[in-house]
Amino acid sequence: MSDTPLPLRGLHHVALITADYARARDFYHRILGLPIVSESWRAERQSWKLNLQLPDGIQLELFSFPTPPARLSRPEACGLRHLALSTDDLEALRAALLCQQVPCEDIRLDALTGQRFFFCQDPDQLPIEFYQTTKA
Repeated sequence: MSDTPLPLRGLHHVALITADYARARDFYHRILGLPIVSESWRAERQSWKLNLQLPDGIQLELFSFPTPPARLSRPEACGLRHLALSTDDLEALRAALLCQQVPCEDIRLDALTGQRFFFCQDPDQLPIEFYQTTKA
């Protein structure tokens, strides 16, 4: 293998599969406030594909399929562990989610970084971590 770094630029998107498209669309678009880039019905797959934009330009792709298998969250399985989103105002974000009836864990301190965070879950039980990116 060469010591020449590969010409990677960063993360482009994260793809998620949902069992309940309307509920997941509502969660990511209305509750989390992510703008819709595009939305299309793919008849050959009986699947919706929704592209959402994070403030830094990274996209979330949300797919629906008729009967996807349940996600293993406990015990944790190989693969994507959780989605981590950054914020400058952890308390305000958590309060807004709680007002929208989204159950949230208490705010904790990351012992390794000294930063604060909390978790909630999306409608398909994918853990979402909200991570304070500035000192409070």
